[in-house]
Amino acid sequence: MTDRPDPTRPLAGVRIIEISSFVAVPLGGMTLAQLGAEVTRVDPVGGAADYHRWPLTDDGTSIYWAGLNKGKQSVAVDVRSQQGQDLIQRLIADAGVLITNVAGRQWHSHETLERLRPDLIHVEVSGRADGGTGVDYTVNAGIGFPMVTGPTALATPVNHVLPAWDVACGLYTALAVVTAVRHRDATGSGQRVSIPLENVALATAGNLGFLTEVMVNGASRSRIGNSIYGQYGQHFTSSDGESFMVVALTGRHFRDLTELTGTTKAVAALGVALGADFTDEGDRYRYRDALTGLFTVWFTAHGAAQVSEALSSTSILWERYRTFADVVTDAKVTDNPLFTSLDQPRVGTHLAPGLPVAIDGTYPAAVPAPELGDHTAAVLRDRLGLSDDDVRALTDAGTVA
Repeated sequence: MTDRPDPTRPLAGVRIIEISSFVAVPLGGMTLAQLGAEVTRVDPVGGAADYHRWPLTDDGTSIYWAGLNKGKQSVAVDVRSQQGQDLIQRLIADAGVLITNVAGRQWHSHETLERLRPDLIHVEVSGRADGGTGVDYTVNAGIGFPMVTGPTALATPVNHVLPAWDVACGLYTALAVVTAVRHRDATGSGQRVSIPLENVALATAGNLGFLTEVMVNGASRSRIGNSIYGQYGQHFTSSDGESFMVVALTGRHFRDLTELTGTTKAVAALGVALGADFTDEGDRYRYRDALTGLFTVWFTAHGAAQVSEALSSTSILWERYRTFADVVTDAKVTDNPLFTSLDQPRVGTHLAPGLPVAIDGTYPAAVPAPELGDHTAAVLRDRLGLSDDDVRALTDAGTVA
């Protein structure tokens, strides 16, 4: 009887070489590994630019690097030497898929590698479509988001902490590989895929209306603090100083909010005075400051526990603002099947997320990240057919580590 394939590993059998650093491509590679692909990250001897990136453990191990490379194999090669480049080219030709954000290197360009593997899938992430360099924070600065982020009275840009474009770009990278593999299975042909980080940001800004709004209406979005554009949403502070984000997207949400805060009659009177229809989400947004003034009285008269209990009995969308330190002890982590206990070498044992997609009710669990070069010898033997003596000679020469 033939064993049935594991539904949580739909990419089993797909082999990928990753040459990368920082967020986008490492995230893409890790996502593909979590879906069952065999992903081998190739780094320079001593590690790439992100190998020691903060946060670090007390002994200097990068928590960041371990977090983005779970479940991969690691090969360390002297990427500057001709012999090292030849080895990597052979590994890529054997795997048939390369993902990289180390752009502009002729020796692992699509043109060069296609000669070795005609059906190669080559996915390259770059900073900008014109070939210029860029990272999440510089791309974000040039798109417009920092000028609409932050308090309403602020005159300076505010960068975001979350590298949103890197994350989106990493997921586009994984999607590009999956679709290219399907295309190759159907046609026998490889693909060359380019994903400029700046274009990912521009596409998102356009799809969400930030750019279209200017083109059509001739007006740029303004800063609105913690409000939600076009809807009613605001943060409130309880009597004991805890902050809450409260969102009323629908008419029911808004009615529940007015009933909870005892402002139903006051809101109706405000609507008459302003000529506003608060059944309309646009009017709830336009007059958000006046509405917030009414609701604030209730929040400042109740403690956090009372606010939480009261909001929980309604349809209102809400959450208490929390720190990362709060979150790691919360049931949303400790009792969440997404997280499993992971013994990460040199980092320690901790709860780590696997793939945040439940497949037939199961979340693929996290697998430890390798140490740099952990799989060098095994990969060279298994994939390139090198002998132990061959590997020893390459190691002695400093070509691999």
